[in-house]
Formats: sequence, C-alpha cells, structure tokens
Amino acid sequence: MHFQLSDDQRALRSGMRDLLDAVFDRDRLRAAVERGGTLDRSLWRELGAAGFFALRLPQEAGGVGLGLPEAVLLFEEAGRALLPGPLVATHLAAGLVKGAAEGEAVVTAVDGDLPVAHLAEADAVLVGADALVGEPLHAFVAAARPVRSVDPLTPLHRVAGRTAATEAYSGALHYEGALLTAAEQLGSAARTTETAVQHAGDRQQFGSPIGSFQAVKHLCADMLARTEPARAAVYAAAVTGDPVEIAAAKLLADEAAVRNARDCLQIHGGMGFTWEADVHLHLKRAWLRAAARLGGAAAEELLAAGLGAARARSGSSAASGGGAPEAGGGG
Repeated sequence: MHFQLSDDQRALRSGMRDLLDAVFDRDRLRAAVERGGTLDRSLWRELGAAGFFALRLPQEAGGVGLGLPEAVLLFEEAGRALLPGPLVATHLAAGLVKGAAEGEAVVTAVDGDLPVAHLAEADAVLVGADALVGEPLHAFVAAARPVRSVDPLTPLHRVAGRTAATEAYSGALHYEGALLTAAEQLGSAARTTETAVQHAGDRQQFGSPIGSFQAVKHLCADMLARTEPARAAVYAAAVTGDPVEIAAAKLLADEAAVRNARDCLQIHGGMGFTWEADVHLHLKRAWLRAAARLGGAAAEELLAAGLGAARARSGSSAASGGGAPEAGGGG
C-alpha cells in the first residue's frame, strides 16, 4: 500500500507551519511563558479561522470535511511549535460546543484524576459524554483549586472531590484524543531533533563542531531513530483508527518526545538548563502529555490485551487447520 503523503496533505502541513511561524513565533512563545500560560484569544480565533478546530466537521456543517490523517498533520505542527492551550479538547468539541469550531470558545476536558488544564479560561469542560457550560461550569470551576504545573505554558487546576477516574471524552473520541496528543508529541520530538542537530553543527569546542564528536553523533542518531518509528506509528494509526494501534503510537510518541528533549538538553550542555533556552519547555510539555490520554500504563494494558487477542486468534486458526505438519526424517 502507498502511505506517502499526498500533495494536498503536504500543502496542508506546510500551510499550517507557515501560519504558526507568523502568529506564534519565538517572541510570542516567550510572551506566553511570561503570562503564565494565559491563552491569547486572538490566536485562538486565528486558529479557528484557519480551520484548525473545524477540520473534520462536514462541509455542510461549516467545516473543512477532512479526516483524522489530516488532523494528525496539523497537531504535529502544533506540537512542533509548542502551541499552548487545550487544542485537542477544543478540536474534538467542534460541532458539540457552540463556538468551538470557530475558535470563539475554549474547551478543556477532564482526564481521569489528573489536574484539568486551562480550566480558569474554559468556556466549556468535557466530562465523559457531557459538556459543562453555564452554571454547571461555574460550579465546577468554583470547586477547583490551582496547582503548580511543571509546564509554565499549561496552568492546572485540581477539582475537589473527584476521585473516580473519568475518561477524557467518550467512545471513539477517547482514542482520537490520544492519537492527536501523540501527534503533538511527534512534532515536539522532531523539533528537538532539529534543534539538537543545528546546535551540534554550530557549537565549537576544541576547534571543531561538537557534532563531529562520536558521543554527540550517537545522541542525534538515537533521536532520529526514535522519531521516525513514532511517525510511522502515528500516521498508520490515523489511517486505521484502531485503538490498539493508537495505544502503540502513543507509547512510541511519548518516548520519543521525552527522551529526545532530554538528549537535546544534554547536547546543549549547561545552556540547555537555563530559563532562556527553549529546550526545557519541550521536556516539560512532553512530561504532561505523556501522562494524559492513554498514559503509559493504560496504553501498555490496551496494547497487551490487543496482542493477546491476536495471539489467541492465531492459535485458533492453526488448530482449525489441523496443526503444523510433522517434520520428515528423510528416507
């Protein structure tokens, strides 16, 4: 089968990268950090006008009418740019919550017992199959308290009295949310790989670029070797929509995002630990995403169950076929 991106898909990805370069460059990233992660509503509306949230809505409903593979490409670019905000929840709420598709509404979601991101600014909160708006939303927010977030671009609130695990979204949206989060992780992994390679070529030590040293070469090669299998898994899962393949893609993308950010930080040396460098922002966001929407243990359980079921089916097929032939002894 042919799994290369089409010309239209490449143009879509390139257009989103150009848009984010224009509306969320490094200066605006740093301004968002200084604001403590407070969302820029004008940026949210620009994303809505570009079709980011309405991408998969039917055209007759005011959407773009594209599919999950195209959404993955846009979320990969969002992860690459470290775009803040509850992008996944608002995208999935398009058509369900008024204003979400147009970027007029900010929608966040409850994900098990994890703190809720951007709750103070949300116009709606997805809780399982329900969307809280109006008075129920106000009561929900009033019961929450802010907690310290490892990511300065993602303010968090913990809701008092919530002990039972609630899926972030219901049914198919649960797995689609996990896949779009994996796409963000993929974009971050690719960006930190590019950043590390560029720094390794620019930084001089002992009269040579540090990229000429074998230890640094190995780190960069390992980063690429994690990113590309994750890319293949995320793109394939976007085509099939299979929950088991989505779980595998999330595991690979989480590992690539976290470990690549760590290696990128190591290649930057002491500079990588400073507040002025952007590397730590990728690492902190990767940690948050790795815990959300099919976090490690949940994804591993789903993948193991899927592999077990596949093995059982394989065993049943072999049994119904009369078993394997006996080896002959020559004669």
